Amino acid sequence: MELIRSKTQFDFVRFRMVAFFLSGSLVLLSIVSLALQGLNLGIDFSGGTLVQVRFVKPPHMDSIRTALAQLDLGDVVIQEFGSPEEILIRLEKQAANADAQNALAARVVETLRPLVGTESVDLRRVEFVGPQVGEELTINGLLAVFYSMLAILVYVAWRFEWRFAYGAILALIHDVIITLGLFSVTHKEFTLVVVAAVLTVIGYSINDTIVVFDRIREEQIRMKKQSMAAVINQAINDTLSRTIITSLTVVLVLVALLLFGGLVIHDFALALFCGVVVGTYSSIFVASPIVLLLERPERAATEKTLEQLPEAP
Repeated sequence: MELIRSKTQFDFVRFRMVAFFLSGSLVLLSIVSLALQGLNLGIDFSGGTLVQVRFVKPPHMDSIRTALAQLDLGDVVIQEFGSPEEILIRLEKQAANADAQNALAARVVETLRPLVGTESVDLRRVEFVGPQVGEELTINGLLAVFYSMLAILVYVAWRFEWRFAYGAILALIHDVIITLGLFSVTHKEFTLVVVAAVLTVIGYSINDTIVVFDRIREEQIRMKKQSMAAVINQAINDTLSRTIITSLTVVLVLVALLLFGGLVIHDFALALFCGVVVGTYSSIFVASPIVLLLERPERAATEKTLEQLPEAP
Protein backbone atom coordinates (compact mmCIF):
# COMPACT_ATOMS: atom_id res chain seq x y z
CA MET A 1 0.00 0.00 0.00
CA GLU A 2 1.36 3.41 -0.98
CA LEU A 3 2.27 5.60 1.97
CA ILE A 4 0.55 8.96 2.31
CA ARG A 5 3.22 11.59 1.71
CA SER A 6 3.48 14.87 3.55
CA LYS A 7 2.32 17.93 1.63
CA THR A 8 5.06 20.08 3.17
CA GLN A 9 8.13 20.53 0.98
CA PHE A 10 10.54 22.69 2.95
CA ASP A 11 14.17 22.60 1.86
CA PHE A 12 15.73 21.89 5.26
CA VAL A 13 19.07 20.72 3.85
CA ARG A 14 19.56 24.09 2.17
CA PHE A 15 19.93 25.78 5.56
CA ARG A 16 22.32 23.21 7.05
CA MET A 17 25.30 25.58 7.11
CA VAL A 18 23.24 28.23 8.90
CA ALA A 19 22.14 25.58 11.40
CA PHE A 20 25.74 24.41 11.88
CA PHE A 21 26.83 28.01 12.57
CA LEU A 22 23.99 28.54 15.07
CA SER A 23 24.61 25.23 16.82
CA GLY A 24 28.37 25.79 16.88
CA SER A 25 27.90 29.23 18.43
CA LEU A 26 25.57 27.91 21.14
CA VAL A 27 27.84 24.96 21.92
CA LEU A 28 30.91 27.23 22.07
CA LEU A 29 29.12 29.69 24.36
CA SER A 30 28.03 26.82 26.62
CA ILE A 31 31.54 25.33 26.79
CA VAL A 32 33.11 28.72 27.56
CA SER A 33 30.56 29.36 30.32
CA LEU A 34 31.05 25.88 31.78
CA ALA A 35 34.83 26.34 31.72
CA LEU A 36 34.87 29.83 33.23
CA GLN A 37 32.12 29.72 35.87
CA GLY A 38 31.02 26.09 35.90
CA LEU A 39 27.70 24.97 37.36
CA ASN A 40 26.01 26.27 40.48
CA LEU A 41 26.00 22.95 42.36
CA GLY A 42 23.19 22.43 44.86
CA ILE A 43 23.07 20.59 48.17
CA ASP A 44 23.05 17.22 46.43
CA PHE A 45 26.62 17.90 45.29
CA SER A 46 27.99 20.22 47.98
CA GLY A 47 26.44 18.92 51.20
CA GLY A 48 24.98 20.98 54.07
CA THR A 49 23.05 20.70 57.33
CA LEU A 50 20.05 18.45 58.01
CA VAL A 51 17.33 19.62 60.40
CA GLN A 52 14.35 17.39 61.25
CA VAL A 53 11.33 18.99 62.92
CA ARG A 54 7.86 17.77 63.90
CA PHE A 55 4.72 19.88 63.63
CA VAL A 56 1.50 19.22 65.52
CA LYS A 57 -0.42 19.43 62.25
CA PRO A 58 0.79 19.19 58.63
CA PRO A 59 2.32 22.52 57.53
CA HIS A 60 2.25 24.14 54.09
CA MET A 61 5.55 23.53 52.28
CA ASP A 62 5.45 26.89 50.53
CA SER A 63 5.06 28.69 53.87
CA ILE A 64 8.12 26.88 55.24
CA ARG A 65 10.16 27.73 52.16
CA THR A 66 9.14 31.40 52.30
CA ALA A 67 9.97 31.68 55.98
CA LEU A 68 13.40 30.05 55.65
CA ALA A 69 14.27 32.22 52.64
CA GLN A 70 14.52 35.18 55.05
CA LEU A 71 17.36 33.51 56.98
CA ASP A 72 19.79 33.57 54.04
CA LEU A 73 20.78 29.91 54.49
CA GLY A 74 21.41 29.24 50.82
CA ASP A 75 19.56 26.51 48.99
CA VAL A 76 16.85 24.74 51.01
CA VAL A 77 15.34 21.32 50.26
CA ILE A 78 12.14 20.43 52.15
CA GLN A 79 10.45 17.02 52.19
CA GLU A 80 8.12 14.91 54.31
CA PHE A 81 9.69 12.16 56.39
CA GLY A 82 7.34 9.28 57.12
CA SER A 83 4.28 11.44 57.88
CA PRO A 84 3.03 14.90 56.84
CA GLU A 85 3.91 16.24 60.29
CA GLU A 86 7.57 15.13 60.11
CA ILE A 87 9.61 17.47 57.93
CA LEU A 88 13.22 17.12 56.81
CA ILE A 89 14.97 20.38 55.96
CA ARG A 90 18.34 20.27 54.21
CA LEU A 91 20.20 23.57 54.25
CA GLU A 92 23.09 24.58 52.05
CA LYS A 93 24.70 26.43 54.97
CA GLN A 94 27.16 24.17 56.80
CA ALA A 95 27.83 24.28 60.55
CA ALA A 96 31.46 23.89 61.64
CA ASN A 97 30.76 22.06 64.94
CA ALA A 98 28.00 20.75 67.20
CA ASP A 99 27.36 24.11 68.87
CA ALA A 100 27.02 25.84 65.50
CA GLN A 101 24.64 23.11 64.34
CA ASN A 102 22.43 23.55 67.41
CA ALA A 103 22.42 27.33 67.02
CA LEU A 104 21.45 26.98 63.35
CA ALA A 105 18.66 24.51 64.22
CA ALA A 106 17.35 26.87 66.89
CA ARG A 107 17.11 29.69 64.36
CA VAL A 108 15.16 27.42 62.02
CA VAL A 109 12.72 26.33 64.73
CA GLU A 110 12.12 29.88 65.94
CA THR A 111 11.42 30.97 62.38
CA LEU A 112 8.92 28.15 61.82
CA ARG A 113 6.95 28.55 65.06
CA PRO A 114 4.88 31.55 63.87
CA LEU A 115 3.60 29.42 61.00
CA VAL A 116 1.53 27.25 63.37
CA GLY A 117 0.44 29.94 65.82
CA THR A 118 0.35 28.66 69.38
CA GLU A 119 1.16 25.12 68.28
CA SER A 120 4.66 23.89 69.02
CA VAL A 121 7.43 22.82 66.66
CA ASP A 122 9.73 20.13 68.05
CA LEU A 123 13.34 19.74 66.97
CA ARG A 124 13.99 16.02 66.40
CA ARG A 125 17.58 16.03 65.18
CA VAL A 126 20.26 18.16 63.52
CA GLU A 127 23.37 16.84 61.78
CA PHE A 128 25.85 17.53 59.02
CA VAL A 129 25.13 15.78 55.72
CA GLY A 130 27.72 15.20 53.04
CA PRO A 131 27.05 15.50 49.33
CA GLN A 132 24.82 12.77 47.94
CA VAL A 133 26.94 12.68 44.84
CA GLY A 134 30.40 11.68 45.96
CA GLU A 135 33.49 11.18 43.82
CA GLU A 136 32.78 7.48 43.25
CA LEU A 137 29.15 8.10 42.30
CA THR A 138 30.19 10.92 39.96
CA ILE A 139 32.68 8.67 38.17
CA ASN A 140 30.14 5.84 37.93
CA GLY A 141 27.55 8.28 36.57
CA LEU A 142 29.93 9.53 33.88
CA LEU A 143 30.80 5.94 32.97
CA ALA A 144 27.09 5.09 32.73
CA VAL A 145 26.53 8.01 30.34
CA PHE A 146 29.57 6.95 28.29
CA TYR A 147 28.40 3.33 28.04
CA SER A 148 24.88 4.42 27.10
CA MET A 149 26.29 6.65 24.34
CA LEU A 150 28.44 3.75 23.14
CA ALA A 151 25.41 1.43 23.12
CA ILE A 152 23.42 3.99 21.10
CA LEU A 153 26.35 4.32 18.68
CA VAL A 154 26.54 0.55 18.12
CA TYR A 155 22.76 0.14 17.84
CA VAL A 156 22.29 2.93 15.31
CA ALA A 157 25.34 1.77 13.32
CA TRP A 158 23.94 -1.79 13.24
CA ARG A 159 20.41 -0.75 12.31
CA PHE A 160 21.43 1.96 9.82
CA GLU A 161 25.03 2.94 8.98
CA TRP A 162 27.99 4.35 10.88
CA ARG A 163 27.38 7.86 9.58
CA PHE A 164 23.86 7.72 11.04
CA ALA A 165 25.39 6.69 14.38
CA TYR A 166 27.81 9.61 14.33
CA GLY A 167 24.94 11.99 13.51
CA ALA A 168 22.83 10.66 16.40
CA ILE A 169 25.65 10.84 18.96
CA LEU A 170 26.80 14.32 17.92
CA ALA A 171 23.20 15.54 18.11
CA LEU A 172 22.87 14.10 21.65
CA ILE A 173 26.13 15.74 22.76
CA HIS A 174 24.89 18.98 21.18
CA ASP A 175 21.62 18.82 23.17
CA VAL A 176 23.28 18.00 26.50
CA ILE A 177 25.97 20.70 26.23
CA ILE A 178 23.45 23.42 25.37
CA THR A 179 21.12 22.36 28.22
CA LEU A 180 24.02 22.41 30.71
CA GLY A 181 25.16 25.71 29.22
CA LEU A 182 21.77 27.26 29.97
CA PHE A 183 22.17 26.43 33.66
CA SER A 184 25.75 27.70 33.65
CA VAL A 185 24.97 31.01 31.90
CA THR A 186 21.91 31.72 34.06
CA HIS A 187 23.73 30.41 37.17
CA LYS A 188 20.66 28.41 38.15
CA GLU A 189 21.14 25.67 40.70
CA PHE A 190 22.23 22.29 39.36
CA THR A 191 20.78 19.40 41.40
CA LEU A 192 20.02 15.71 41.01
CA VAL A 193 16.58 16.68 39.73
CA VAL A 194 18.23 18.54 36.84
CA VAL A 195 20.47 15.52 36.19
CA ALA A 196 17.31 13.40 35.86
CA ALA A 197 15.89 15.96 33.41
CA VAL A 198 19.07 15.86 31.29
CA LEU A 199 18.92 12.05 31.11
CA THR A 200 15.26 12.33 30.08
CA VAL A 201 16.26 14.75 27.33
CA ILE A 202 18.76 12.18 25.98
CA GLY A 203 16.00 9.57 25.73
CA TYR A 204 13.57 11.99 24.08
CA SER A 205 16.11 13.31 21.59
CA ILE A 206 17.39 9.91 20.42
CA ASN A 207 13.81 8.71 19.94
CA ASP A 208 13.01 11.71 17.75
CA THR A 209 16.21 11.22 15.75
CA ILE A 210 15.57 7.50 15.18
CA VAL A 211 12.11 8.29 13.75
CA VAL A 212 13.68 10.62 11.16
CA PHE A 213 16.47 8.13 10.38
CA ASP A 214 13.95 5.34 9.90
CA ARG A 215 12.08 7.41 7.33
CA ILE A 216 15.37 8.29 5.58
CA ARG A 217 16.08 4.58 5.19
CA GLU A 218 12.62 4.00 3.70
CA GLU A 219 13.03 6.92 1.30
CA GLN A 220 16.43 5.63 0.18
CA ILE A 221 14.70 2.51 -1.12
CA ARG A 222 11.88 4.43 -2.79
CA MET A 223 14.00 7.27 -4.21
CA LYS A 224 16.97 5.32 -5.52
CA LYS A 225 17.72 7.80 -8.31
CA GLN A 226 17.53 10.89 -6.10
CA SER A 227 20.42 12.53 -4.28
CA MET A 228 20.90 11.99 -0.55
CA ALA A 229 19.96 15.62 0.06
CA ALA A 230 16.60 15.07 -1.65
CA VAL A 231 16.05 11.87 0.33
CA ILE A 232 16.74 13.62 3.64
CA ASN A 233 14.48 16.53 2.74
CA GLN A 234 11.63 14.19 1.86
CA ALA A 235 12.10 12.15 5.05
CA ILE A 236 12.09 15.23 7.29
CA ASN A 237 9.01 16.61 5.54
CA ASP A 238 7.22 13.27 5.92
CA THR A 239 7.88 13.18 9.68
CA LEU A 240 7.49 16.92 10.26
CA SER A 241 3.86 16.83 11.40
CA ARG A 242 4.58 14.00 13.83
CA THR A 243 7.62 15.84 15.20
CA ILE A 244 5.76 19.14 15.66
CA ILE A 245 2.69 17.57 17.28
CA THR A 246 4.74 15.45 19.68
CA SER A 247 7.07 18.28 20.68
CA LEU A 248 4.26 20.85 20.98
CA THR A 249 2.30 18.53 23.28
CA VAL A 250 5.30 18.09 25.57
CA VAL A 251 6.17 21.80 25.47
CA LEU A 252 2.63 22.84 26.46
CA VAL A 253 2.81 20.60 29.54
CA LEU A 254 6.25 21.98 30.44
CA VAL A 255 5.08 25.58 30.05
CA ALA A 256 2.21 24.83 32.45
CA LEU A 257 4.71 23.37 34.94
CA LEU A 258 6.99 26.41 34.58
CA LEU A 259 4.13 28.83 35.20
CA PHE A 260 2.11 26.98 37.84
CA GLY A 261 4.28 24.14 39.14
CA GLY A 262 6.04 26.20 41.81
CA LEU A 263 9.71 26.42 42.76
CA VAL A 264 10.06 22.72 43.59
CA ILE A 265 9.63 21.56 39.99
CA HIS A 266 10.69 24.73 38.16
CA ASP A 267 14.30 23.76 37.41
CA PHE A 268 13.28 20.26 36.29
CA ALA A 269 10.69 21.70 33.91
CA LEU A 270 13.16 24.33 32.64
CA ALA A 271 15.81 21.71 31.82
CA LEU A 272 13.22 19.56 30.05
CA PHE A 273 11.81 22.54 28.15
CA CYS A 274 15.25 23.54 26.88
CA GLY A 275 16.16 19.94 26.08
CA VAL A 276 12.95 19.19 24.17
CA VAL A 277 13.18 22.36 22.07
CA VAL A 278 16.88 21.86 21.31
CA GLY A 279 16.39 18.11 20.76
CA THR A 280 13.61 18.69 18.23
CA TYR A 281 15.76 21.25 16.43
CA SER A 282 18.82 18.94 16.41
CA SER A 283 16.85 16.00 14.98
CA ILE A 284 16.02 18.13 11.92
CA PHE A 285 18.96 20.51 11.52
CA VAL A 286 21.90 18.67 13.14
CA ALA A 287 21.61 14.87 13.05
CA SER A 288 20.35 14.50 9.47
CA PRO A 289 22.68 17.13 7.89
CA ILE A 290 25.64 15.40 9.60
CA VAL A 291 24.61 12.20 7.80
CA LEU A 292 24.75 14.13 4.53
CA LEU A 293 28.08 15.71 5.49
CA LEU A 294 29.60 12.25 6.10
CA GLU A 295 28.29 10.83 2.83
CA ARG A 296 30.88 8.73 1.02
CA PRO A 297 32.24 10.46 -2.11
CA GLU A 298 31.86 7.36 -4.28
CA ARG A 299 28.23 6.97 -3.23
CA ALA A 300 27.54 10.64 -3.97
CA ALA A 301 29.00 10.19 -7.45
CA THR A 302 26.85 7.12 -8.05
CA GLU A 303 23.73 8.96 -6.94
CA LYS A 304 24.57 11.85 -9.26
CA THR A 305 24.87 9.43 -12.17
CA LEU A 306 21.59 7.73 -11.30
CA GLU A 307 19.89 11.11 -11.04
CA GLN A 308 20.76 11.80 -14.67
CA LEU A 309 19.08 8.60 -15.85
CA PRO A 310 15.45 8.79 -17.08
CA GLU A 311 12.78 7.84 -14.58
CA ALA A 312 11.24 4.40 -14.98
CA PRO A 313 7.67 4.50 -16.36
